[in-house]
Parts: sequence; structure tokens; C-alpha cells
Amino acid sequence: MNENLPVLIDTHAHLDHSQYDPDREAVIRAALDQGVRYLLSVGCDLASSRANVALAQAHPQLYAAVGIHPHDAREVNETAMAELKQLIGQSSKRLAFRRQIQLAHEVDRPIIVHDRDAHDEVLQILREERAAEVGGVLHCFSGDAAMAQSCLELGFYLSFPGTITYPKNDAAREVLRGIPLDRLLLETDCPYLSPQKFRGKRNQPAYLPETAAMVAEVKGLTVADVARITTLNAHRLFGIGQIDQTAKIAYRIRNSLYLNITNRCTNACTFCAKFKDFTVKGHPLKLEHEPSFEEVIQAVGTNPPVAEVVFCGFGEPLLRLELVKQVAAWLHERGVKVRINSDGQANLVHGRDILPELAGLIDAISVSLNAPDAETYQKICRSKFGQESYQALKDFLRAAPQHIPQVTATAVTLPGIDIDACRQVAKELGVAFREREYNEVG
Repeated sequence: MNENLPVLIDTHAHLDHSQYDPDREAVIRAALDQGVRYLLSVGCDLASSRANVALAQAHPQLYAAVGIHPHDAREVNETAMAELKQLIGQSSKRLAFRRQIQLAHEVDRPIIVHDRDAHDEVLQILREERAAEVGGVLHCFSGDAAMAQSCLELGFYLSFPGTITYPKNDAAREVLRGIPLDRLLLETDCPYLSPQKFRGKRNQPAYLPETAAMVAEVKGLTVADVARITTLNAHRLFGIGQIDQTAKIAYRIRNSLYLNITNRCTNACTFCAKFKDFTVKGHPLKLEHEPSFEEVIQAVGTNPPVAEVVFCGFGEPLLRLELVKQVAAWLHERGVKVRINSDGQANLVHGRDILPELAGLIDAISVSLNAPDAETYQKICRSKFGQESYQALKDFLRAAPQHIPQVTATAVTLPGIDIDACRQVAKELGVAFREREYNEVG
């Protein structure tokens, strides 16, 4: 097992398949060598469900899922359902689907849904059987963006196999682009659906990094980011593996190191992810206490060199102005570029113009504009300073270029927000502008 590789989880494999009879142990070892630390091997009828439970009992890295595939729906009867229930403890396709969702309710387990060319019926049954209460995943997702949104609204995860690496599969990659990473899983569906690099060969879990690399490319992240996020997702849905949930002071996304120095904030934005989850790109950020200078430096020191260091957690970093200046000076002494993500209300907080104090310490600042007018801003950002907050934010942005080389106003693409109007406000203030995708934090 290579401990230096990002940890991946194959959430849908068929390791009981006869194609692995000659070398099953070698296939499992190869997966571990490629960083695929855990595997969920899925039954599609009673015999394969039994076989996968036995495999999971023999291998600590394997987990088993039991069930009956639509192709084998004839197997679904009271005796079969009783045996499935027993396996979990250690008619028609539609009826089979409904009865297995009902069983999931009984045993409080998530479901794995195979949907091919039956999107409307699948969604109807999921809603009617209250599948959102048990949760689950649409594996080998083949629907369009509208189908994906419907599944997300039900609280389901979506999983993609190696087919997203196929050169002509732009449609799937476009759907993937619009799915929040915190609702995404990776799978091989082996021995089927080998990624492009191994097309024509028997698929196996060791090929999962190929799929992870394509997800990283589509999402503009690193493979390490994708591995961390999808591994956390698999743990949350299936309970697979162990996740370190210690709050992070310093955390990496792409080639930047982010510093999480406070969870306090001037605003209570309606879209802020911390109101549902204190996790960003797989990193837990709910601080037990605000770190000292020494703790921040220690956290930075444990990380390899990065392109930049960014003050940005689930709070407003300039609330801790003195710490920001102290850490930024330390970083600048070491030739590190420093950026701040801010709500632009620091002058209201401190009762003075703090921008001159950042000169020579901060290389770039991104300020959340988020609205084209004061009324809309207060409605969605809910500043504790009330209506005056928007004007203070604009004044901050207008003055910032005198002290900080790179200044950018940003706006989240919330439904109903006029992004072009926000862009025009930034232009009038003399700063750059960038859109931030709604529901994609970090």
C-alpha cells in the first residue's frame, strides 16, 4: 500500500465476478498500490450478494452491498427479501425496486440505484417511496443536468465511472461540471466500463485514479482535492473508512494554502455553506478556538510550498487584523504571495481606514460584492451594520488599489442576482470582477 498517494474509494465494483477468479487477490493488492484504500463490492442477485458479503468478511478493505439488479427482478419474492435482510445484518422491475427501497427503510441503509433510460419512472418511485429518508446514490449516472438536479434535491449522490474519460463523452462531462463536489462519488463498475487508457481491457479498481484525474480536470482541482472530497462523501453515505475531522487551521485546495483563523463573520449570508456544514472541499473548518500566531505558523510549516497563502475560512479574516498583519509579514519574509478573501467591511469593524496597514503585506484581495445595490446586498448578506454596509464595502473596494496591487470584486451566481449589474459596479469602482459559482465553495 502506497501511503503517499491520495486515498480513493471505489464505491461500485463487482469483485465477485468470475473474471477475477484467476487473480482476485492480485487485483485487490493492485488497487491498494494505486491509493484505492477501500472498495464497495456490489451484489446484483442473491448469489453475488452472498459472494460479496463473504469477500468483505475476508478482506478488511472491502465492504459489501447487497441487492437485486433490475435484470434479475424475477428473484424478488418474500424468501429473497428475507435473505437480503439477513445479509445486510451481518414480479416486475418496478415492484422489485419499490420493495428494496422499503427494505432500506427497515434496516436504515442507503440505496444504490441503477437507472438507464428510465429517469422519470426512477424519480417518481424514489419520491413515492420516500427514498430521500434513507439516501443513496445514482450509480453510473447517465441522466442530463435536469435529472441531476432532481436527484440532488432528493439528497442523493451521483457517481461516475471511467466513461467520463471517453473523448466523445462531452455530455457527461458537462453534467459533471454542474454537480457540487460534495455530492459526487467515484466508481469503476468493474469489470465493466474501463477508462479510456485501458479501454478494451478488463476494468479493475486500480484504474480508478484515471476517473479521479478527469474529474479534477473538469472541476479545475487537483487529484488530491478530488480524492479528499469523494472519500469524505463515501464515508458520509456508506460509513466506509475513517475520516480525520479535526478542524484545520491551514488547508490546501489546488496549489494554494488557505488559513482558517476565525469562524466569526460580519455577515450572515443566506447562501453561506457553514449554516449546513462546516466543510470546504473535504476540509473540516469549525474551529474549537481561534488560533494564535504560533499555532498558525506551525500549521503553515507542516505544509509543502504553495503558489500562494490565502486568508479565508468560514469567517471574516480581517476581524483578526493584527494576526493577519503578523502572519503576512512572516510569509513575506519568506517570499510567499499573500491574498485575503474579505467581505470588505473591515473599516466599519475597526472604526478606521485599515487599508494603509495592509500595504506591503498583502499582494491581492478578493472582496465579496454579491449585489448591485444596498437593498439587495442587505437582503442576501444580512450585515450586522445594516444599510450602511454596502456603501462601506464600495468605498473599501474603491480605495483598496492604492494599497494592494491586485483587487477583485466577486459575486456569487445566486438565482435572481444580476451578475452583469454587479460587474458594472466593479467597473465603476475601478477593480477587476469575478463570478463565483453558487453552491461551489472553495
